Amino acid sequence: MTTTDADALALARTIAEAVRDRGGRALVVGGFVRDTLLGRPSKDLDIEVFGMPADDLKALLARWGPVNTVGESFTVFKVQGLDVSLPRRESKVGRGHKGFAVHGDPALPFAEAARRRDFTINAIGWDPLTDAYLDPHGGRADLDARVLRMVDAQTFGDDSLRVLRALQFAARFDCAVEATTARVCRATPLDDLPAERVWGELEKLLLRASRPSLGLHLARDLDVVSRLWPTLEALASCPQDAEWHPEGDVWTHTCLVVDEAATRKETFTYPEQVALMVGALLHDIGKPLVTALIDGRIKSPGHESEGVPLATALLDAWQVHTLEGYPVRTQMLGLVAWHMLPGAWWKASAPVSDGAFRRLARKVDMVLLARLSQADCNGRGGVFDCSFGQWFLDRVHALGVEHAPPAPVLLGRHLIALGVAPGPAMGEVLRAVYEQQLDGLVTTLEDALEAARRLVAPGPPESGL
Repeated sequence: MTTTDADALALARTIAEAVRDRGGRALVVGGFVRDTLLGRPSKDLDIEVFGMPADDLKALLARWGPVNTVGESFTVFKVQGLDVSLPRRESKVGRGHKGFAVHGDPALPFAEAARRRDFTINAIGWDPLTDAYLDPHGGRADLDARVLRMVDAQTFGDDSLRVLRALQFAARFDCAVEATTARVCRATPLDDLPAERVWGELEKLLLRASRPSLGLHLARDLDVVSRLWPTLEALASCPQDAEWHPEGDVWTHTCLVVDEAATRKETFTYPEQVALMVGALLHDIGKPLVTALIDGRIKSPGHESEGVPLATALLDAWQVHTLEGYPVRTQMLGLVAWHMLPGAWWKASAPVSDGAFRRLARKVDMVLLARLSQADCNGRGGVFDCSFGQWFLDRVHALGVEHAPPAPVLLGRHLIALGVAPGPAMGEVLRAVYEQQLDGLVTTLEDALEAARRLVAPGPPESGL
C-alpha cells in the first residue's frame, strides 16, 4: 500500500467512526474492495454512507475540509479526494449510459444499493471499522473463480457501457464472462455510446492489462468488434503466409503483437504507451485491402500505407489527437506507416545511410518504432530472428535520433546576418542546408554558413546572344 493509499484509508476510517457515532454506517465500495481482495493497488477509494440524510452527511464531512457536491437528484460529496455518497436507486429514462434517473436513499439496504452495480465482483462492500465484507451477490466467489457475472439481468443491458467494461475487466483480471451475461452483452445495442467512453474503455483494456488479447478476443466473441470496428473485424478473415505467420490470420497475429507490446510498454511515458499499444492494435489494419495470392504465396504488398487512412478513421471515431501535449495520433499513424522499415533496413543488400535514419526520425519516434517492430516480429507462432530491433536501436542511439531528428544547425538569424531577408527564399535556403545536415555533409555552424553562402551567392552572368 502506498502512502497515498494509507492516508486515504486512514481518512475513510475516521469518517466511518464519525458516521457510526451519528447512528449511520460507512462502507468502502467498488473497485477498491475488488482490488484489495486481489492484492492489487487501487487509486480510488469510494465510501457509501447508510442511515444518514444528505444534509447531515455534508455537514459532518465539512470537518475534513471543503466539500464539493456532485449530482442533482442524488448526492455525492467529494472531500480530500474521497467520494462519499448516499446509496442510490437508478431507473432507466432514456438511451445511453447517462439515461438514468438517480435518487439518493439513505435507508436503502446494502443488497439493494449494490444491485445497481455492473458485475458481482464490483458489488462487494467492506466495513473499515469491523473488517467485515458484505457480499449479497456472491462477488467474492466469482472473484476467486475469475468469473464476470452481471448483478441484475433485468437492468444490466440498460447501460451499454457495461459491455465494454466487461472487456477491460476480463483482460485486467483474467476473467471469463458467465454464459448468461455474455448473451445479454451480445443483445445489448452499442450505438448509443459516445466516442470518449468507447475510447476510455479501450484505453484501459490496452494499457492496464498485462495480456490485452484476453479482452480483444472477448470483444470478438461478444460481437463488439463487428459492431463498433468492422475494419478490425476484417482482420479475422484475412489469411497470411504460413511460413512467415504460422499463427494464422491477421487478427490472431495482431492480438499476439499487442501482448508482446504490452511487455515492453513500462519503459515509456503514459502517452508513449498509448501510442505504442494503439499502434500495435492497428499496425496491420491495411492487410485485408491488399492481401492476395501472388506467385503462389499469400502477400500483402503496401499494407502499411493502405492502413493509414483506415487507422485515421478509427482515431477520428475515438476522437484521439493528443494526450498530455504529446502527439499520440501522429505517432500512432507513423507506427502504422513505417513498422516494416526496421526489419527491411536490416536485411537491405546495401547499408542504409545515416541520412535515411535521420529523415525517418522526422516522421515517427524511433524507439517506439523499434519496439513495435520487435513486437511484430515476436508476435508470431514460430521462432524467428528478431535481433534487428536491437540493431535498429543501436543505430538510432549512435545518431542521437531516438525521439526526434537533429535540431537544425542553421537558423534564420544566421541568414539575416548574411544579408538574407526573411521570406520564401530564406526558407528554401534553410531547408536545403538542413537536408545537407541530415546527410552528414553539414555538422557545424561553420559548415552550415559556408553551405548557405554557396546557395545565396549570385551565379555567373548569362552570356548574350
